[in-house]
Amino acid sequence: MHPQEEYTARLGRANQERERWEKLFIPIGNARLALVLVGLVIVWRGSWWVGLPIVGFIGLVIWHERVMRKRDVARRRIAFYERGLARLSGSWSETGSHGERFRDSEHVFAEDLDLFGRGSLFQLLSLARTGAGESTLANWLKAPASCAEAQARQEAIGELKDKLDLREDVAVLGYDIAAGVHEKELALWGHGIAAPFVRFAKPIAVVLALAAIGSFGFAMVGVGRWAIFLVVLLFEFGFIYAMRHGVGHVMAGVETPARDLHILALLTARLEKEQFTSPRLAKLRGLLDLEGEPASKRIAQLQRLIEMLHSANNQLVAVVAPVVLWREHLTMSIENWRVKWGPAISTWLEAVGELEALGSLAAFHYERPEANFPELLDSSEPLLDAVAIKHVLLDPGKAVANDVALGAASQLWIVSGSNMSGKSTLMRAVGLGAVLAWTGAPVPAERFRISRLSVGASLRTVDSVLDGRSRFYAEIRRLRQVVDAAKAGPTLFLLDELLSGTNSHDRRIGAEALVRGLVAKGAIGFVTTHDLALASLADSIPGSRNVHFEDQIEGSEIHFDYKLRDGVVTRSNALELMRAVGLEV
Repeated sequence: MHPQEEYTARLGRANQERERWEKLFIPIGNARLALVLVGLVIVWRGSWWVGLPIVGFIGLVIWHERVMRKRDVARRRIAFYERGLARLSGSWSETGSHGERFRDSEHVFAEDLDLFGRGSLFQLLSLARTGAGESTLANWLKAPASCAEAQARQEAIGELKDKLDLREDVAVLGYDIAAGVHEKELALWGHGIAAPFVRFAKPIAVVLALAAIGSFGFAMVGVGRWAIFLVVLLFEFGFIYAMRHGVGHVMAGVETPARDLHILALLTARLEKEQFTSPRLAKLRGLLDLEGEPASKRIAQLQRLIEMLHSANNQLVAVVAPVVLWREHLTMSIENWRVKWGPAISTWLEAVGELEALGSLAAFHYERPEANFPELLDSSEPLLDAVAIKHVLLDPGKAVANDVALGAASQLWIVSGSNMSGKSTLMRAVGLGAVLAWTGAPVPAERFRISRLSVGASLRTVDSVLDGRSRFYAEIRRLRQVVDAAKAGPTLFLLDELLSGTNSHDRRIGAEALVRGLVAKGAIGFVTTHDLALASLADSIPGSRNVHFEDQIEGSEIHFDYKLRDGVVTRSNALELMRAVGLEV
């Protein structure tokens, strides 16, 4: 089925599941209350039948919790498919993570191409449940991979494309949490400094605990003396005092894994069930095993130890904890786990993060049948050849496709056109296509061939009062970054309204010098302009081409077809737009 049909069908089933569990939820709650009342009546009458409502109540509690979990899973499944349908309909900007923490105003193209933030490429793509998954995807978007790396990702994404059940299962795991695993903190904990325990602490703790239990038991049955038990307790208190720094060190550090390991354990357990054929996925799956045991099992061991440690706060456990050295035994076991398996946490996080990033791109591949994997050229000769490319962030049913061919014979396209005609949209479509291509993802184009290019963009430079920078100064700083990228290697430049913050004389001279320099360094790209004088650069710079967008004015309305045409635009719509908003010109 088409993705929309599949999502709609699954959403319907999820809604039916939620309704079924919700219908059970309230009656079971009422039955629990009724059993409590029955039990109180039986107790009041002094009958021994009180055990029956207690057993029934416990059974209802267990059943109620199961129903509640199934209802919550159904709700998360509904949210998953509603978000998927929102992406398909173009209304996805209100859902998902924006990736705000990855925004970098100094990055050479991230802000200009809307990689992060509301309505961004990251928000469209990311399905990650962990911080590691988000970070991996963000890093892939920010920098082009090698040709071999991008091709390996393509193969993995192709295999994951139709694994919708896997994506659904990952989405509904655990509880509602956004980027729940703090990968840096967890990895640092795994590689942390050893706790300062006293020598031979483990055997001493075992001996003292057994002595305390034995002396207490003998005293209770009258075989031993209470004085012996009290002496053992004194030794235990001394041991507890000597262990205080080590215990405190472990308990202070364990809060990070305690908070994050639940979702990581569930993710690894689900991923471990999959068998992959592509080399990249098989390698990542292998990283989740360690010495013949799956990561989920290792993590579950640690989870149990942490849960038992936290149970020392329970009033009943707190009474006996000092006698059996509860905290000391558990903190030493947790520390032993950390020393043995902690260094593997960063490997597990890396594998899970990459699998999540690949899964996000696979979902995009599944949802965009019109998008195709690009042909990646391992060549130093700059080339970008796109047939029917569309802006990936626009509704695919409404976005207008255009053809673009940049290379050695046509390094520079000077794009002229009226306001709102599509100049910046074209550059962003091409720039985002290049980003997707070297991320390993499909591109919304009928065909896309590209060599390995760094992207440099100046589309959205703004002034900063706090930093004391004008818009013009911000722009020339960004242009310096673009030039530096071109010096370092093959580059795709995207320059909008070049040097618009200065007078026409300086602008003409500066723009020509800048563009000539980029072309001389072998860079390829676009320059857009309203200033038709800049369009004459095509006459003096070899390998240049003038293209333009047009508009049509019908009465008081302006219409755009967003189709790219050869040559220089012959008219402007600035005055018409001013009149359209009520200005008298």
